[in-house]
Amino acid sequence: MASPSMLITILGGSGFVGSELAARLIGSGHRIRLLTRGSRTPAHLAVLPNLESRRLDVHDEAALRREFSGSDVVVNLIGILNESGFSGRGFQLAHADLARKVVAACVASRVPRLLHMSSFGADLNAPSFYLQSKGRAEQYVRAAPAALAWTIFRPSVIFGTHDSLLNRFAQLLPLSGGWIPLARTATRFAPVWVSDVAAAFERALVDPSTIARSYDLGGPEILTLRDLVELAGTLSGTPAKVIALPDFIGRLQAAILDFVPGRPFSSDNFRSLQLDNAPTTAGLQALGITPTSLSAIAPTYLGTAQRGQKHRAASRR
Repeated sequence: MASPSMLITILGGSGFVGSELAARLIGSGHRIRLLTRGSRTPAHLAVLPNLESRRLDVHDEAALRREFSGSDVVVNLIGILNESGFSGRGFQLAHADLARKVVAACVASRVPRLLHMSSFGADLNAPSFYLQSKGRAEQYVRAAPAALAWTIFRPSVIFGTHDSLLNRFAQLLPLSGGWIPLARTATRFAPVWVSDVAAAFERALVDPSTIARSYDLGGPEILTLRDLVELAGTLSGTPAKVIALPDFIGRLQAAILDFVPGRPFSSDNFRSLQLDNAPTTAGLQALGITPTSLSAIAPTYLGTAQRGQKHRAASRR
């Protein structure tokens, strides 16, 4: 489906999903205004035509109104997996408070269209601060005045060349000889390809039936957390030896890792894993998109990347 050229403002556009979406939309003839906290446009985006990058504090409501001015569409992709504290306030600020400010700025700047990234399982009564704050953000979007046409996307975990899913496990496994103690190994996911997610956003721009609707985005394969780790090990050349932790030890592991720089796993992550994260493929199919399987894509980037790392390491010896 073709659509007239639009000015699309993206928050969180320099990240994993945003980079894919920006490149896709520019390829379709749209202009992109990228709002970022960084002082420089990421190199992989700087080479794209019809892209302007603006530095701002996304929580500055006056700045949002200014940068949204003239936009045909605003896309909010901003999200965090962990907060700096433990109270849930960081999640509230990054997800719910920002969503409220984005909606208000869209209305004040007369932006007609908002596409919002949420997460499957988002709910005020969910067990984790992450999912609760995502649920609150959805409430703010759904309560937007009628003049703002919105669509919400709720994906499962997203995979692709630069993901932090399989790549992270593939990097960790060689450090431990393949041994990895893992909490909630039976939690199920329906990994969805980043290109399919970007296609869903683009489809919403040209299909008015997507207005005031939310779409759960999942891939065609249901895999447990154990399955994902073992797949990462197989493809990276370091077979995974998973040690399934009972919940009481998993909670302790998470509590300890809460204090590790970068928080590879946190207590809030553990609470999120209490719920399966496996939407069906119905959301993508409703948008006319055939879901792509993880097993078809992961070997094209994970194995290649790991072989390249080993080759570089060998050449230095």
